[in-house]
Amino acid sequence: MTTPSTPAVNALDILRDRGFLYQNTNEEGMRQRLSGGPATFYVGFDPTGNSLHVGHLLPVMAMRWLQHCGHKPIALVGGGTAMIGDPSGKTEARPIMSVDIIDDNARAIQGQLGRFLDFAPGKATMVNNADWLRDLRLIDFLRDIGSLFSVPRMLSAESVRMRLETGISFLEFSYPLLQSFDFYYLCKERQCQFQFGGQDQWGNIVAGVELTRRLLGQEVFGATFPLLLKSDGTKFGKTAGGAVWLDTARTSVFDYYQFWRNVDDADVTKLLGFFTTLPMDEVRRLGSLSAPAINRAKEILGYEATALAHGHDEAIKAFLAAAREFGFADPDGQIETSSRIREADCTSASEDIPTVEISAADLTAGLGILALLVKAGLCASNSDARRLIKGGGCYLDDDRVGDEKLVISPEHFHAGIVTLRAGKKARKRIKLV
Repeated sequence: MTTPSTPAVNALDILRDRGFLYQNTNEEGMRQRLSGGPATFYVGFDPTGNSLHVGHLLPVMAMRWLQHCGHKPIALVGGGTAMIGDPSGKTEARPIMSVDIIDDNARAIQGQLGRFLDFAPGKATMVNNADWLRDLRLIDFLRDIGSLFSVPRMLSAESVRMRLETGISFLEFSYPLLQSFDFYYLCKERQCQFQFGGQDQWGNIVAGVELTRRLLGQEVFGATFPLLLKSDGTKFGKTAGGAVWLDTARTSVFDYYQFWRNVDDADVTKLLGFFTTLPMDEVRRLGSLSAPAINRAKEILGYEATALAHGHDEAIKAFLAAAREFGFADPDGQIETSSRIREADCTSASEDIPTVEISAADLTAGLGILALLVKAGLCASNSDARRLIKGGGCYLDDDRVGDEKLVISPEHFHAGIVTLRAGKKARKRIKLV
């Protein structure tokens, strides 16, 4: 992963230039504080699953830049707040999870964040708000914290207004009090002066800024990142097979690389700015390339994003494996880049296409093409698989599949292998064992 030299500019300017900032409580105050020496900031992560996915990575990349500029991140895993559930952006209440599941998820997420941030002593800290929220005394909390919140103002929050028609419980309604308490606690105990979060967290962040100011008499700051959408307006981070995960048991390194490699041309500049550390003049130059050269920019994006999540060696292997299947966009290295992708030996592309194993018993039981597409992770459901086949996008080796009722048999395999493809880019090697 390329890392530029420490910039001689304010961290806020870097975040703005790369597109990270959407709203903030006091931009001039933030600028002055960030130029006044190392500052501590925090970002919260909800442990409702045991893995981060690419939709979580925008705040993580912003944290990297702030840390690069000398500021200290606190990565907060919400082991306490997850017991309630944030209503922001949700149309219905989240399922209540057990404490054991929440704690297991929190530990998994903490491990993944360590790939992106430097947690050496004094560099960054991981905390779990279960450590201070689960032992709160209800009457004391309502008296000391609840008395400072206005119900009319809480009702005006977008996250609440969206839910008033479908119903919101007091449990979820109380969520902003706990998140606000997090900011107050971290400011008091760890001198944290900034909270950053997604666009949907604006109301919670503002509430935390105000609570901290009232209880400690200290100015603190909050800012949000934009909602990340693709150029067609759909949610970023989703594929036909579902979310793109950092956990390799859920999304292989190859598929992770391919997700980035196959983004729309119109999104390349934005995504290079967010998810790489390449200099912005290079980002803009690469993003302005026309087809077919823009495909080299997408190879660079795929490599850089994959190297962050899985390391340089795995990223190079995925790049070479994909290039062997689909061709190199710039085999002679004519397009200049500072990315370490240039170190790849393009004459030695590997065979590392993801493999899914099935047994003879699977075939005996009558494995259909719809089930195979789902089992291989190329489609999220049978209905998705059915649409793929009707659209002419399903292939076994080079043969298009037109029958959604096709049953897979040993005759489909050559030397125990068949390649299953969904569309032009997504494919899996199916191995009969």
